[in-house]
Amino acid sequence: QVQLVESGGGSVQAGGSLRLSCGGFGYTYNLYSWAWFRQAPGKEREGVAVIDIYGSTTYADSVKGRFTISKDNTKDTLYLQMNTLKPEDTAMYYCAADWRVGSRPLNPLEYSTWGQGTQVTVSS
Repeated sequence: QVQLVESGGGSVQAGGSLRLSCGGFGYTYNLYSWAWFRQAPGKEREGVAVIDIYGSTTYADSVKGRFTISKDNTKDTLYLQMNTLKPEDTAMYYCAADWRVGSRPLNPLEYSTWGQGTQVTVSS
């Protein structure tokens, strides 16, 4: 069984930066993909960034060039560095992971394990 725990959310002004962390606990050794999703009030959950066991990354168009996903395998921790934040980045951010090789890495249906979420609020 795997548990994911996010941290690092908070409030920041537009143009600022935040770094989110997601610690993995339990049987994480064979997880294939780790990802960040976000969900704003009244909107569907959307994929933000994904990294696989080979280090390959995928980003949503809305965050390309501003966000960077990375993983420290020695600490079993996933990160999301968010720069040049915009008010539209305001959302609850979730860490997710799965053992399967999915064909739609930014689709939340591809992930079976989720963290509890951390709130990010960007003011204008």
